[in-house]
Amino acid sequence: MEITAALVKEKGGHFELEKIRLDDPKPDEVLVRIVATGTCHTDMAVRDQQIADTPFPFVLGHEGSGVIEKVGRNVTHLQPGDHVVLTFGFCGECDNCRKGKPAYCENFMALNFAGCRLDGSHSHHSDRYEVFDNFFSQSSFATYSIAHKNNVIKVPDEAPLEILGPLGCGIQTGAGAVINSLAVSPGQSIVISGAGAVGLAGVLGAKACSAGTIVAVDINDDRLQLAKELGATHTVNSRDENVIESLNRISPKGFDFGFDTTGRNDVINNTIACLKSFGEMGIVGVAVKPLEIEMNAFVAKGIRLKGIVEGDSIPSEFIPAMVRMYLNGQFAFDKLIRKYKFEDINQAIEDSESGKTIKPVILVGEYGQ
Repeated sequence: MEITAALVKEKGGHFELEKIRLDDPKPDEVLVRIVATGTCHTDMAVRDQQIADTPFPFVLGHEGSGVIEKVGRNVTHLQPGDHVVLTFGFCGECDNCRKGKPAYCENFMALNFAGCRLDGSHSHHSDRYEVFDNFFSQSSFATYSIAHKNNVIKVPDEAPLEILGPLGCGIQTGAGAVINSLAVSPGQSIVISGAGAVGLAGVLGAKACSAGTIVAVDINDDRLQLAKELGATHTVNSRDENVIESLNRISPKGFDFGFDTTGRNDVINNTIACLKSFGEMGIVGVAVKPLEIEMNAFVAKGIRLKGIVEGDSIPSEFIPAMVRMYLNGQFAFDKLIRKYKFEDINQAIEDSESGKTIKPVILVGEYGQ
């Protein structure tokens, strides 16, 4: 079938809307009509070859939401007409997947970043060049997407499908880091560094856990104000304040948890310096420099450092749980979102990179109407 996809054709390039062909789904796959797709820093990191040696042209996009059009013959838990959110790819068969840790799938890089299926094949085609696809097993910067049955998550019809896509990655990562990975308990304290989409989702997760003290750290006063609206009890502007002094005033005995979304050595070490003995520090994101830790305080207090992928989520359980919380008025992730037309995808990405928009969502389903 003919679809419209946004292709990036060179390192750091703009996205170009282009007509290409999409195959029918294979036995374990699903064809989804994309309603909307979130944009994420990971899309940009791959475009800029910060994560891997990206092949081009590439159909990116990995926070898709839509409606199922067709299912392969081996797909029994989904059917045409289902409303779905697309999440990261995982094999479901390796040791980590079988242990309930799909975000640490042994085939994670191949299924999410290689630009093709595990067998090397493609579902997208052009008469002019080879098209690389299967990004996060979905490539959802397009009007239609082929996804694997493992990463297609059914959601309630009454939920607003046009905003649900970010639950598949960015929101899942932030909220899941606090709820699943760190397992914050009622009354405990946490410092969250970086008030972007992932960090603010962490604030929402901390509020959902009934954390006692929730501190958001950032340099943007508008985002810090939003963090308060979402549940932060305190904020620290790290451009204007001494972070360690401010955190020590808020909680002189230290904090139970830290969660960093910045990947910056100085920011991570500021939080570690203010953790209690046996405190736990969760880190996510793409860093440009190796992590260097101030070892003396780290060792002396028995601090634990935890790398986190996709919020340690089991998507088939956690994504519907986030939707239920949202429908119950307990998880206002919609306050992070600004919507853009498909033809304005480059503006959306520019606004995200400049900090103007926290979480852009591309309304692909409205394209051509």
